[in-house]
Amino acid sequence: MSINVNSSNFDFHRNSIKNNNFKKMKTYKTIQNKVTSPLVNMGPIRLRQPLPTQGIENVDPFLLLHHYGPYAISEFNNPFDLGPHPHRGFEPITLLFKGEQLHRDSLGNEMIVKAGGVQWTTAGRGIIHAEAPTKEFVKKGGELEGIQLWLNLPAKDKMMTPNYQHLEDEQIPKIFSEDKKVQLNVIAGNQKEVTGNISTQTPVNVFTANADENGSIEIEIPENHQSLLYLLEGEVIVNDAENLKKGENQMVTFKQDGNTIKFEAIQKSTLLILSGAPIQEKVTQYGPYVMNTQTEILEAMRDYQAGKMGYLY
Repeated sequence: MSINVNSSNFDFHRNSIKNNNFKKMKTYKTIQNKVTSPLVNMGPIRLRQPLPTQGIENVDPFLLLHHYGPYAISEFNNPFDLGPHPHRGFEPITLLFKGEQLHRDSLGNEMIVKAGGVQWTTAGRGIIHAEAPTKEFVKKGGELEGIQLWLNLPAKDKMMTPNYQHLEDEQIPKIFSEDKKVQLNVIAGNQKEVTGNISTQTPVNVFTANADENGSIEIEIPENHQSLLYLLEGEVIVNDAENLKKGENQMVTFKQDGNTIKFEAIQKSTLLILSGAPIQEKVTQYGPYVMNTQTEILEAMRDYQAGKMGYLY
C-alpha cells in the first residue's frame, strides 16, 4: 500500500501555520507621545487634564480625559457638585476610585456610584444629568477621586436613544498578572478571553489597573486601535522604555502598530488603559455637545432649550 503526499499542499499548510504564528507574535506598541497632566481650573473645580492637551486634540475615539481629586470632601468643602446639565452626541463616563457619588438623569435613573464603580452614560440624542458626592458622604467626610472620559459616537449613532449603565466594583471582571502583583479590571472590551460587562457602540477597551511594587503585566491591544495609558498614582515603566511618575509625565499615547502594552510598577500604582477603533469623522464640539457639523450643534442648543432632552430638577 502506498500513500501519496502532495508536497505543495503540505508546504501550503506548513506556511499557513507559520503565518498564523507570526500574526500572534507579541510586539510592543510604539510610544508616540509622552504627556504631562497639567492642573486646570474648571469653574470652582481644579483637576488634571491630560486630554486634550497641546499637540493632542484627541485619541480617537476618546475626546477628553479629566482626572479629578483627590478632594477632601466635607460639609465645609465640596467643590465637585455638578448640577443638572445636558449632553448630546457622545458618551460621558465616570470611573470612581475614591468616595461615592450620586448620579441622577432625565431618564429617571438615580444611582449611587461607590469606589471601584462605573457610570456609563450614552447621551445619544440628548440627556440631562447631575453628579455630586452623596449627602451621607459629605456629612461623614472623606476623599473623592475619579476619572471622567468623553467617548465619541459615530454619526449614525449620535441621535440614538439615550441610555445609562452602572457597574459596581463586584460586577467588573478581574484579571491577575502571572506574578499576582497586578489586578486588571476589565470594564469594557476584551482581555485574555475575559469580556467587560459594559455594552459599547464601537470597539473599545476600558481597563483600570492596581499594581503593587515590582508588579508587571502585558496587555493585548488590537493593532488598529488608538490607545493610551494614564497614571493616576505611583510610578511605572512602560514597554521597558518610558518612565511615568505622578506630577511629571503621566500619560503616553501609542502608534497603531504592535499588539501589546506592558508596564512594570516601580512603586504601588494606579493606572487607566484605553484603546478604541478610530471613528475617523469630523468632530464639532461646543460645550456639552459633540456633533459633526455646526448646524447640528445649533440644533442641540435649540432642542435643549425646548425641553426635548427631558428635564431634571
